[in-house]
Amino acid sequence: MKKIVVLWLMSAVLFTSCGEYNNILKSTDYELKYSYAKKYFNAKQYSKSATLLDELVTIFKGTAHAEESLYLLAQSYYGQKDYQTAAEYFETYYKTYPKGEFTELSRFYSGYGLYLDSPEPQLDQSQTYKAIEQLQLYLEYYPQSERAKEAQDIMFELQEKLALKELQATRLYFNLGTYMGNNYLSAVITAQNALKNYPYSKYREEFMYLIAKAKYELALVSVDEKLQGRYREVVDEYYNYTNEYPEGKYLKEIQKYYDYASKRITDTY
Repeated sequence: MKKIVVLWLMSAVLFTSCGEYNNILKSTDYELKYSYAKKYFNAKQYSKSATLLDELVTIFKGTAHAEESLYLLAQSYYGQKDYQTAAEYFETYYKTYPKGEFTELSRFYSGYGLYLDSPEPQLDQSQTYKAIEQLQLYLEYYPQSERAKEAQDIMFELQEKLALKELQATRLYFNLGTYMGNNYLSAVITAQNALKNYPYSKYREEFMYLIAKAKYELALVSVDEKLQGRYREVVDEYYNYTNEYPEGKYLKEIQKYYDYASKRITDTY
């Protein structure tokens, strides 16, 4: 019996709540709508607050509520984990109100939301690049902010994700070898570009190792007129690697490449 009463009370509350929300949706009292939008927002009912605010931000343009309503709309989408839409509204806010009350927060969350939405390395990284761009802008505007270190740390994390994507591409090119073209050369180019773009990456050693390894494989499949040049490139990469990583994890293997190539370099080259 008690369970029936509890269920009945819950249903009544739910029905009343739904009826209240539907009445607010139909209302033309925009001040009332706004008060309920904030009420729903504070109660973390972000879907309801976003629905109301979507209408109100247009109506409130040029009014005392314009700035806050736009910021709350962005935060409502953020609360629903629709980070891309939230980022668009945060960006709209700080461009519309460059000195507004919520400008710093909007600049931060426009990047932070995109960071949360950043996909796995193997997928398209447009969102990641946009997140880095937004966080970089935040640091330029607020270098002394209490969130500055967090923004910087996130940027480094995102850059490592981009570096990992390039590492995966380098590995793939290397594994393809000479299948349907010279993929060793593509591996070298991809790794070299990654080293330029992400010079402090934790993957730096592996990039350098893969460059040496790919150049060694290139030498093995080279035509005679290119062979001596390729051997010398292997030797150069050995020195590049050992100068940075004299006790590196790939040293033994790279030493083998060096020994093989150096013995085959002729004085007449």
